[in-house]
Amino acid sequence: MSAARRVTVVNNSQISLAMIGALLLPPTALAGQAAQSAPGSMINPSGQYVGGLNVGTENVFIDSAVDVDVRGPNGEPVAGPIVVSLIRVNGSVFFTVMAEGGHANFTNVPKSELTAQVVAPGYLTAKKAFEVDHGKVKVNIDLQPMSDKEEAAADRGIAALNPKAQKDVGKALEALRANKPPDARTYLEAAQRDAPNSAEVEYLFGVYSSQLNNQAQARAYWMKALELNPKHLSALLAVSQGLLQEHKAAEAMPYLNRALDTEPSSWRVHMLLAQAYFYQGMHEEAIRQAERSMELGHERAASVQPLLAHALAESGDKDRAIHILQDYVPAHPADANAAKLLERLKNPPTTSATKAAGGAGGETSETTTAATDLPVPSNWLPPDVDERIPAVEAGAACSLDEVRQKTGNQIVEFVHDVDRFAATESLTHESINKYGIASAPEKRKFDYLVSIQELRQGSLGVTEYRNGGGAQAEFPDGIVTSGLPALVLIFHPYYAPNYDMTCEGLTRWNGGLAWQVHFRQLPGKPNAIRNYQIGINGPSYSVGLKGRAWISADTYQIVRMETDLLAPLPQIRLLAEHTAIEYGPVKFREGNVNLWLPQTAEIYFAWRGKQAHRRHSFSNYMLFAVDDKQRIAAPKDVSLPSDAASGTATKP
Repeated sequence: MSAARRVTVVNNSQISLAMIGALLLPPTALAGQAAQSAPGSMINPSGQYVGGLNVGTENVFIDSAVDVDVRGPNGEPVAGPIVVSLIRVNGSVFFTVMAEGGHANFTNVPKSELTAQVVAPGYLTAKKAFEVDHGKVKVNIDLQPMSDKEEAAADRGIAALNPKAQKDVGKALEALRANKPPDARTYLEAAQRDAPNSAEVEYLFGVYSSQLNNQAQARAYWMKALELNPKHLSALLAVSQGLLQEHKAAEAMPYLNRALDTEPSSWRVHMLLAQAYFYQGMHEEAIRQAERSMELGHERAASVQPLLAHALAESGDKDRAIHILQDYVPAHPADANAAKLLERLKNPPTTSATKAAGGAGGETSETTTAATDLPVPSNWLPPDVDERIPAVEAGAACSLDEVRQKTGNQIVEFVHDVDRFAATESLTHESINKYGIASAPEKRKFDYLVSIQELRQGSLGVTEYRNGGGAQAEFPDGIVTSGLPALVLIFHPYYAPNYDMTCEGLTRWNGGLAWQVHFRQLPGKPNAIRNYQIGINGPSYSVGLKGRAWISADTYQIVRMETDLLAPLPQIRLLAEHTAIEYGPVKFREGNVNLWLPQTAEIYFAWRGKQAHRRHSFSNYMLFAVDDKQRIAAPKDVSLPSDAASGTATKP
């Protein structure tokens, strides 16, 4: 939850991976202390919506109320959080509240037809339609438990192959990345002998054929992959893209619709849909799909902007098209087609010249083809957080301001109340070779101590110690991970303004409900959470982060976080870093205190020619409270150095 001191190494041949912050989450909010939401807020913890005038809309608020009563099978009460939403006929959300004791009350509801939707952990989502006329409307909803029957296992891609086939696929991937298709074929044929019915192997054979410019053979392999796995997203996109390159948009649409059903939050799917609609002259739909692609993919989908601009220009919004391209072209000087399109829009040619040139469609085709080229998949690195949005419940609106404020309040309370905490840290390290194959695991165990300080107003500091010091020499490969799970600081009021945040909706998580929030470092804001340092006196490099947090819908505790780099840092050969942390409740006997702290943290990184996967787990927590009432002796062999409070912590 704050910055940690920069960890250095014992000699210049070792490398320090310093990740700012401490491993902690705030205590659960005290019952009854949540502030009442003002009219117009989305979520009210009391389970009641307080209405008001909605000036300037077609709805007229009347003296009506809606009571939603939620029960389980046979009238049993429902435990855990219950999220109740009222949904309009057009599918938009009128209001969402947290029910209390199985009851949710909405007052001053407009005369309309609505649907009550209820989401509760362990139960199927339930809906009931009703009509508001006047007076009070009572809606009773009985929930049904989820079935224990497990669905058929989904295709797990390369991970589903046997070890020998995985190794051969890893070597094939390395050859494909190096653009050495003959070498790739040898390994793919070996993998196919061990896994003759693998959609993943067939898909990679298609990539191999594509690199040889044999597009007909590539499509045949991809079609074979779809026979083995009709929902193979990469194969669906590859077939669609090939058809679009031939301007066969109508033929591509069935595959794109299947891809959309398979993964509705894939920015690549929406990008190709935008191109398909554009080629068919459906410019308004092309604009909608392009904007959705950018919304989902963020900077990864930046190359859809020329297509969006072209569709806008064709639909008559030339000014907006020019504005988009004026921002895009300087940032992408290699995109000559986008520059030509901008020049044409700013200085339109004569009608005869336009006809002679055949229009501007060619620029759109080439630009989007480059943007949608599918990368060779990784067989060890998890997908980037912007590759897709995890599924959320439809019809459950989220108030970002409220979620962010209440989560931040929890973190502020924790920092105020807790001085230090200790734990046992277990580390498992796997080196990943260039084929994506993991080495035998190396294991370490540390006594771990974190000290929390507010250095000054607006600046937090956290100092970490392992086995009484940094334990740098004990880390595999000489690369130290320090403070890596401290990502919750992103939601602290000191640092939250540095991030663009979006609440993506309500999702089910580990038997409960959680609000899903995407965050991304804002341009020009300080990168206060993560830095890399080389050697004892080497320079430190801050890196921007993007990611996603899952926040408990009833306690506003962060239950999981994932992050990726905003962009690689070529100057230090940092190519990738993916972090995933799971948090859970820890009960301290002294004072009967419950805190949410990291349980596990996973890191994947590719840095200075090294690839690795690390798993950290934490147990045996001990709490040191600020007021001295719950101080416990430090773990064996762990002591605070004399400079612990002397400003040695890095200030974010």
